Amino acid sequence: MIGAVSPRTDGRRVVLYLVGKLLGPPRPTASARRKLLVVRPDHLGDLLFLTPALQRLRRGFPDAEIVGLVGPWGVPVLAGNPNLNRLIAWDFPWFDRRGRRSTLAAYRSLVALARLLRRERFDLALQFRADFWWGAVAVRLAGIPEQIGFDVPSVRPFLSRALPVRHGIHAADENLALTEAVVKPGGSEKLEFFVAEADRRRAAELLASATRGRPVVALQSGAGAPVKRWPIERLAEVGRRLRLDHRATIVALGGPGERDQVAELVARIGPETIGLAGVTSLGELAAVLERCQLAIGPDSGPLHLAVAVGTPTVHLFGPADPRRFGPYGDQSRHRVILSSWPCCPCDRLDFPIGELSAHTCLAEISVEHVLDVAADLLKRSDPGGLKSELGPGALPANDHTISSPGSDSATSDRALGAPEGEGR
Repeated sequence: MIGAVSPRTDGRRVVLYLVGKLLGPPRPTASARRKLLVVRPDHLGDLLFLTPALQRLRRGFPDAEIVGLVGPWGVPVLAGNPNLNRLIAWDFPWFDRRGRRSTLAAYRSLVALARLLRRERFDLALQFRADFWWGAVAVRLAGIPEQIGFDVPSVRPFLSRALPVRHGIHAADENLALTEAVVKPGGSEKLEFFVAEADRRRAAELLASATRGRPVVALQSGAGAPVKRWPIERLAEVGRRLRLDHRATIVALGGPGERDQVAELVARIGPETIGLAGVTSLGELAAVLERCQLAIGPDSGPLHLAVAVGTPTVHLFGPADPRRFGPYGDQSRHRVILSSWPCCPCDRLDFPIGELSAHTCLAEISVEHVLDVAADLLKRSDPGGLKSELGPGALPANDHTISSPGSDSATSDRALGAPEGEGR
């Protein structure tokens, strides 16, 4: 968590402070900001939360070259975004989800990135990940004259301007707040993902067995951390009931590593269920979601992708804070169900596998509660199953409804900021 102190992180901050003092802060020049670097090392959900800020930046700098610095995993998320001129892909250590690598390799990579960025001659860098000290050091070594980010101890020494960290706001609004250091506020920004026509054609093939006139409902079982998953038998029961009571076609989604989960979902839900584990690209997944009337699942990147393409959603939350990571869209179309455990949200996602049995907060969410919310959303949606002609994009409201069993709303005073290390 940002601001947390441990022997390791405290020692690192001392070292970074000394390195920052040695280098000195960047020195902004009087030249125009013609070439901007946007830094975001994270994965699907966090990159989708960046898209409202990209809209605002492009509006403020219509003629500038705006370049995104992302991991290779982030390229499919932003490759079609017209608010970026191009992307630089870099294999950021600690964000590649490949386990530990040598510390020496991480610093060799930092120096190599700094050399590449120096050749690019950027005028301004915006650090959208608050605690990403590694990227801040690389930008400082690259000699970019202006670097703006958040006032976090490990990052502050390398910034020309540090904005205060604001607690209790959505991650997308945090990104928008950073842009206000260089552009005027205002606008109707929303999550965006641009779906290619080829991906829409592929989605039509994958969903060819869906019956026209009946709702298509996507079920997402996986999440970025095991503690965020809802019991698969409950998700399957939701799918079975929607199939029987609402005549819905159920689409079970998952990545290549979730084939067994999806196969179990398909078997439990019953006839005509479509399993799509590891068979779609990100663009094809977006196109599949675009054709659905509803998407249900735990807090995860695919659920935010559904929001971005305009599909109503039901997000199941436990340890993560929905005020910060909930759906960024119209509350009448995107609902949050928060576990009623008193410790939720605790903001801890890194429980060891052996401890997960003691942290089953998601199991507190009942099948009936999810079905009630799903039924309400289905009543509001187009039953034709062919939403693709509506085009991508969620509605522009920035709030969402949060409910938990036995209450009308639930929020918490969770400290803003994702943990240092691997992104969401």
